[in-house]
Amino acid sequence: MLHQQYYIQQEKYEKLIGRKNRKADFYNGLYERYQDPVLTRDHAPLHWKYDLNKETNPYFMERLGINAVMNSGAIRLNGKFYLVARVEGADRKSFFAVAESDSGVDGFRFWDYPIQIPDTCPEETNVYDMRLTQHEDGYIYGVFCSESKDKENPDFSAAVAEAGIVRTKDLVSWERLDNLKTLRSPQQRNVVLHPEFVDGKYAFYTRPMDGFIETGSGGGIGFGLCEDICHGMIDEETIISRRIYHTLTEAKNGAGAVPIRGKNCWIHIAHGVRNTAAGLRYVLYAFAADLQDPAKVIGEPSGVFLVPLGNERVGDVSNVVFTNGAVADEDGTIYIYYASCDTRLHVAVTSIDRMEDYLFHTPKDPLRSPDCVKQRCRLIEQNLALLGKQ
Repeated sequence: MLHQQYYIQQEKYEKLIGRKNRKADFYNGLYERYQDPVLTRDHAPLHWKYDLNKETNPYFMERLGINAVMNSGAIRLNGKFYLVARVEGADRKSFFAVAESDSGVDGFRFWDYPIQIPDTCPEETNVYDMRLTQHEDGYIYGVFCSESKDKENPDFSAAVAEAGIVRTKDLVSWERLDNLKTLRSPQQRNVVLHPEFVDGKYAFYTRPMDGFIETGSGGGIGFGLCEDICHGMIDEETIISRRIYHTLTEAKNGAGAVPIRGKNCWIHIAHGVRNTAAGLRYVLYAFAADLQDPAKVIGEPSGVFLVPLGNERVGDVSNVVFTNGAVADEDGTIYIYYASCDTRLHVAVTSIDRMEDYLFHTPKDPLRSPDCVKQRCRLIEQNLALLGKQ
């Protein structure tokens, strides 16, 4: 027998799913943000959390709670938008689940069951942050962080991060491949598979790290090739987007969404991290890579692309935005799915044309305060002349 409270909570749930999302009162010419998150902990179906049987759950308590829904891979298939979200249970373990929508900005509904990834790594404790790549070989690949305890370190919080790989053709049946190995990097997180072959090989964007949290000698976003994705090994990583002192990438940076093929470049939306008195601050930045040589960066606009605003700044890990999923529609519209504070998932919408204008016409960071002032004064002088004030 169903508990009466089920009907009350299910009505709230359906109201949430049916809520129409509106553009926020925000303007920068580059993208539109939407007012409401597209996925939250409240989007998790009731049958994931509650025992619905009144006899065994007389108080209608959550038996398996959901803490957050965040960092999501994204893909467009058969006219629908699909997100493979990171869902974090109240037990702190994360799992992947598919949510679908017709519009891409609202109406996302989770499938009845989460994804059950083949359990081929006995030491694996947690998985999260899957990037979805629709590769030219015909498969959809999911590359995610595979986390396990560092058995060589007695510290209870010491962990090892590797890049796990699965593949599918329908988001239903998943095949687990070997974790990616990188010869020169002891740990890997935020790894992204390029959607096309490069010199006949699979190409990955990596993030070399000496430790689980600290990058150590890792210099930024790497690029490497491997012959066999089923047993992936990268011998050499070339740093293509570097960490730089007193910039948004000072502490670390990593690949974000799978790069989007534009008209004149590969469009990258990545994350950068710097340390502050309030802790690590994560923001998004963008850069352009050559269409024929994806390891060659050809556009580096100055500064941040997207930062947490308003309520986005509050959550489990405050002052953070992160993306691992974006969708480019056939008409050139780009949907960027970004999480705030490891708590919820939002969407911003732009276009290939706007992104390429931003990537190639926004000036590069001159890296020194006096030069930044000169750069800004040139813009002011040009604008005042246009306004007839000089």
